[in-house]
Amino acid sequence: MLVVVSLGPGDAALMAPAASRALKDADTVVGYKGYINLVDPAMLSGKEVFSTGMMGEVERVRAAVKQAAKGRRVALVCSGDAGIYAMAGLALEILEVEGLLDSVPFEVIPGIAAFNASAALLGAPLMHDFASVSLSDLLTPWETIERRLDAAAAADFVMAIYNPRSKKRRSQLPRALEIISRHREPHTPVGIVGRAFRPGQQVRTVRLDSVNPEDVDMQTTLIIGNSSTRLCGGYMLTPRGYGDKYQL
Repeated sequence: MLVVVSLGPGDAALMAPAASRALKDADTVVGYKGYINLVDPAMLSGKEVFSTGMMGEVERVRAAVKQAAKGRRVALVCSGDAGIYAMAGLALEILEVEGLLDSVPFEVIPGIAAFNASAALLGAPLMHDFASVSLSDLLTPWETIERRLDAAAAADFVMAIYNPRSKKRRSQLPRALEIISRHREPHTPVGIVGRAFRPGQQVRTVRLDSVNPEDVDMQTTLIIGNSSTRLCGGYMLTPRGYGDKYQL
């Protein structure tokens, strides 16, 4: 059996009980080295552990599928939610390509995604419709990402920005901010959350026209408000509309 396990943001208290059970029941645990390090070592005791570094996604998913096809119970771990920019999709693709969908049981354990964790720390910025966009162009053409940024900003979605900047990808965030700024006021609140619920956590809010890309890395999530988002006692608030319908 292949179980794709979401670890959440990294704090053990925020990992679903179902994820803990899946790790406990697994014979083999597979994942990126950084994600394996998020797991309590006691939960890995007595298990076969296979890990790879960055860019090793296909290698580790194939290893997980191979072990699952042998009848082992495999936990493929991901941070955040495994179905959001993570390994659930690749696992299904490889099972499909190898003709194993009918013979290898498959399950996904959901978790708290980065935008959920970041929103909780910022207050209530995702109370209305929102869009999530990754700025990583390793698998998606940048032209496609630009179209999505422009469409989401024009539609006045609150926007959660994943993978904003890395050591090699330095131009994407400034360009994204330029596109979004065509449709947002300069004073639009932006939440910048680094390492949510992990050691070194940083949470701050700035104006859209004051975002400094140098303050952002791959472990940072940005939440950019829409036209109604405002700061509320130091928190970000995107009203759902209760104040327009009811006497609060």
